[in-house]
Amino acid sequence: MTENHQTLALVLFSAFVAVTLGITTWVSRNRHGSAEEFYAGGRLFTPMENGFAIAGDYMSAASFLGISGLIALYGYDGMLYSVGFLVAWLVVLFLVAELVRNCGRFTLADVVAARMRERPVRIAAGTSSVTVSVLYLVAQMVGAGSLVALLLGGSSEAAQSWTVVGVGALMVVYVSLGGMRATTWIQIVKAVLLIGGTIALTVLVLARFHGDFNRLLTAAAERSGHGSSFLAPGLKYGGDWTARFDFISLGLALVLGTAGLPHILSRFYTVPTARAARRSVIWAIGLIGGFYLMTIVLGFGAAAIVGPDAVRGSNAAGNTAVPLLALDLGGGADSTGGTVLFAVVAAVAFATILAVVAGITLASSASVAHDLYASLRRRTSTPRSEVAVARVAAVGIGVVAIALGLLARDLNVAFLVGLAFAVAASANLPVLLYSLFWRGFTTRGAVWAVYGGLVPAVLLVVLSPVVSGSPDSLFPGVDFQYFPLQNPGLISIPLGFAAGWLGTVTSAEGPDEARHAETEVRSLTGAGAA
Repeated sequence: MTENHQTLALVLFSAFVAVTLGITTWVSRNRHGSAEEFYAGGRLFTPMENGFAIAGDYMSAASFLGISGLIALYGYDGMLYSVGFLVAWLVVLFLVAELVRNCGRFTLADVVAARMRERPVRIAAGTSSVTVSVLYLVAQMVGAGSLVALLLGGSSEAAQSWTVVGVGALMVVYVSLGGMRATTWIQIVKAVLLIGGTIALTVLVLARFHGDFNRLLTAAAERSGHGSSFLAPGLKYGGDWTARFDFISLGLALVLGTAGLPHILSRFYTVPTARAARRSVIWAIGLIGGFYLMTIVLGFGAAAIVGPDAVRGSNAAGNTAVPLLALDLGGGADSTGGTVLFAVVAAVAFATILAVVAGITLASSASVAHDLYASLRRRTSTPRSEVAVARVAAVGIGVVAIALGLLARDLNVAFLVGLAFAVAASANLPVLLYSLFWRGFTTRGAVWAVYGGLVPAVLLVVLSPVVSGSPDSLFPGVDFQYFPLQNPGLISIPLGFAAGWLGTVTSAEGPDEARHAETEVRSLTGAGAA
């Protein structure tokens, strides 16, 4: 990229950082220091504000960079991510949103512990939440590295590494100083910027083809080198039976994973009532739905205008398709319009990454403090000490995410998020649904459900082609690949549900009928909710 690209993108990005740091500083001066303030922003947000914040949390680098890149490279098969991410919100809306808001206070473990023995359940759910959050964070770090590589012409690995470190440092500052209130306002600002930028690019792509979407698809198919098969299923997932099972596995993970994501569940606690939580989700679905429809246009637009070969040449995983598309739409690398549009898109993508990592870090540090620390130090734990531990945990989680992000820099960010969704659907969703809807569910069942999904999911990822045994894996020089699928959801999600059932039916301790009745009334009516 030219020096103009670099300078303008860095100026715009610095402006966003300055604004968000200003928000964080302002919020930190006006906070009360309570756990409710730090974890839930005082529950003062309106449904519209929270809907924008949820959309901001969900529309990550995986959505903006990864999905468009996969569509540009694989056509129809890349759209699976757009469809899966959107359909998943129906599960959240109809099964989870209101009930979680009524039953919990700050984290997923609150919902489960409402009718179980607290300590084993909180330790299990807290461990799972941190694992999912770290996997999700890695995807954002990889997105940051890809952007910097493009911005600097791919010439400086040291610059990529320092950028990942810088993103990690900023997310720790946001969470430690501002808590949920600052994080929410950062998400709202970022959501407005991202949707605005995506609308502008979509209009420009459609204008290039005179508003004819069919013409856009035809041009994308011709430029792809695959002809009509680019617009049909099977280019990525239609080879052998392994690829087809991978397709099913990924679909399950995407549709079921959202309802188990800790940073999404924690958003329902920032509004005053369950009704407000449901209205928040409706706002979020509208915003997210429009956004994912536009990513389809951007993905096929990148294939038609930039070409898959150029996208792959810039970044093998396709993470830079949208910035390259913006450069071309603006008039090319040497034009003022291209420079400006590229810089705006790069800055918005950076803003996206920063905002999402702040939300995920807050949710995972809350799990460490509110679930793990509070369970292990029950006698000495206080709300103030919990908040202090959460701030320290944010630093530790940031360090781990930075290290893994540097390791996984060559993987597609949407694919990495698919792994996080698979772990969330395997470990968090079974225990959440059983706790809300199964009268006979027990503490042993809850613990088994979490570990019965978490351990197989992580183990299968380690033994999959993602980690070893292929040129595109994390460790291409070694081979301990024993599991053929890239996404473990097809195996690990049923295992999570089966382990929860088995743990319950073999438990010597019966269910607590009184606490279940109390939880059921609270979940459905909101009576006694925090």
